[in-house]
Amino acid sequence: NKIAFEVSFSEPQAHYADVEMEISGLKSAHLDLKMPVWTPGSYLIREFAKNVESFRAFNASGTELSAEKINKNTWRINSKNTDKVKVSYRVYSFEISVRTSFVDESHAFLSPTGIFMYPDGQINASSTVTIYPYKTWSKISTGLERLASKANTFFAPDFDVLYDSPIEVGNQDIFEFDAEGVRHEVAMYGGGNYDKEVLKRDMSKIISEQTKTFGVNPNKRYVFIVHNFNSGGGGLEHLNSTVLGASRNSYNTEAGLLRFLGLVSHEYFHLWNVKRLRPIALGPFNYDQENYTRNLWIAEGFTAYYQDIYTLRAGLQSPERYLMSLAGSISSVENQPGNRVDPVSQASFDAWIKLYRPNENSANSTISYYSKGALIGMIMDLEIIHSTGARSGLDEVMKAMYDEYYTKKGRGFTDTEFRSMLEKISGISFEDVYRDYINGVKTIDYNKYFGYAGMSLVDDAAAGKEAYLGAVTALKDGKVVVTNVRRDSPAWKAGLNVNDEILSMDNYRINNASDSRLSEVEKFISGKQIGDKIKVEVNRDGLTRTIELVLQRNPNHKFRLVSLPNPSAEQLAVRKRWLKL
Repeated sequence: NKIAFEVSFSEPQAHYADVEMEISGLKSAHLDLKMPVWTPGSYLIREFAKNVESFRAFNASGTELSAEKINKNTWRINSKNTDKVKVSYRVYSFEISVRTSFVDESHAFLSPTGIFMYPDGQINASSTVTIYPYKTWSKISTGLERLASKANTFFAPDFDVLYDSPIEVGNQDIFEFDAEGVRHEVAMYGGGNYDKEVLKRDMSKIISEQTKTFGVNPNKRYVFIVHNFNSGGGGLEHLNSTVLGASRNSYNTEAGLLRFLGLVSHEYFHLWNVKRLRPIALGPFNYDQENYTRNLWIAEGFTAYYQDIYTLRAGLQSPERYLMSLAGSISSVENQPGNRVDPVSQASFDAWIKLYRPNENSANSTISYYSKGALIGMIMDLEIIHSTGARSGLDEVMKAMYDEYYTKKGRGFTDTEFRSMLEKISGISFEDVYRDYINGVKTIDYNKYFGYAGMSLVDDAAAGKEAYLGAVTALKDGKVVVTNVRRDSPAWKAGLNVNDEILSMDNYRINNASDSRLSEVEKFISGKQIGDKIKVEVNRDGLTRTIELVLQRNPNHKFRLVSLPNPSAEQLAVRKRWLKL
């Protein structure tokens, strides 16, 4: 079959993309067209078909064909006696994120899984896409191959590639640079105080360091689509492009620039880790339903670990800054009660129902495979460097896996295959790490691993005498309302609920205004001692009640990393290899 799409924008101010699809070479009595329900790299069923309207089908002579929707994301067309069908539909596009389409009068961002339908059973069919920019727009940025034969027309060898190639249409600020033999295009939408020369220089350094690890850069051309907002973040990886969300006015601060470069580092590393070297479940994809894997702690967690390692190697942050940030990440994971409930392999498997759908109890019941996976990557790196006398590290495992499963075998890896490679390169067993930290919820023995590098993790809060309630409050409609209750805290044990309005504490009226960074509740608790009994009066669904509780010691950690006195030559060798000193 021959498939051609045309996308135009008759009403961009109303957030619509108009799509026409022509399919020729048909021989069957009916044609089923499907729209994906999710987008690779973002593990949630998003039901893109919900945004489709005005679906119609015609034969070659323009006669309308009967068509009906047969399930949530499939349209069936009566194509009997016709070898060519033309379909038209509109897609409402008004969700700002790196994974969803957005159209307004200033630009169009097309996230292809929510724009283009595919004929059922023909995911391997090639197609062309012609874009007709709105009258005030002049530029198109995409990783798709541009055809010379027709203006603004692009070629996709199959639907996997089409779905992996976002398209930015508008008046974006475009600049280019070469790094590692690859032409890189940066398409900036939304303005910003970025310095192009600084970005070219720093992005090139990251690209060079990452290419060094794998010994090969798989593209000839790569596109960064950057959406600059008042406050933006997030990214989504693609085969030869990425979409990044950024804050337009934070490029000129050290922290803001580093945050952006960390995002660049994260998404670019996905070129190898996920887009090519991947858990076996992540491609070829089933676009109709969830694609389950227990290895997102590798796919996303290791990428989160490496994003900062590469900005460190590229000289974009100091080892001191990196170690301070790392200690903060450890504090954050260890202060989350869900870390002691949800194994990171299970969190990976449950991404589809948990990560993107947090509720008021998520911190108590789940952990992020990004943050916990990054710490698993770190301890594995240190363990391998230590066990091989600083000859190898996690880099060598990633490269060997890439060479073996992507380059040689052309498929994803299984859990067993990843672990086998870890053990082959390190020469030791990872049984305890898998049992305790990946498939279990035991607290990581950080100082065992940091000890290899002559370092120690110190908890500055260990001797703390701070009283603790365990409830987070926020101002809502002028009321002080509980938004989170921490597992096993005094508030949890006494039955303080999310959505309770706090009226008073020990008959002290809790005001809804505070002129300091501490809320009224925090100020009240800060004047109390561990073991004090307090009475909290709440309004719950229009009824008042008094809850009595006993304050505990604040269990939160505040970690920092320090060097051990007189580290050995072996420890210094590990440290040097780990931090690339």
